[in-house]
Amino acid sequence: MEDDFLFMTLLYDFYGALLTDKQREIFEMYYLNDYSLGEISEILDISRQGVYDALKRAEDSLEFYEEKLGLVKKHQEMMKKIEKIKECIKLIKEREKDEEILKIIEDMARELEELNP
Repeated sequence: MEDDFLFMTLLYDFYGALLTDKQREIFEMYYLNDYSLGEISEILDISRQGVYDALKRAEDSLEFYEEKLGLVKKHQEMMKKIEKIKECIKLIKEREKDEEILKIIEDMARELEELNP
């Protein structure tokens, strides 16, 4: 359940701008501000079912965009690769004594940090 929540917010980070204003508003209230469907219904003066339907359409849209574009999947794969490279750099730094190689490795590590703070 929490994984679904996190994944949905990650999809929103990538594709939220593609939603309608109303979908964004309801999505943010529900996922980011932790409002219940009933609370959103009262605040926006629409039925609870209307809130649910708009939220479901927003979720479906985000999943559709990911299915077609795959940006989140690519991002996650890149982050895994960066972490693996960081681990390799750490191991090399622990074993390597050549100062020139260490400087190159530290430069690489610094550049990776800029990609993934």
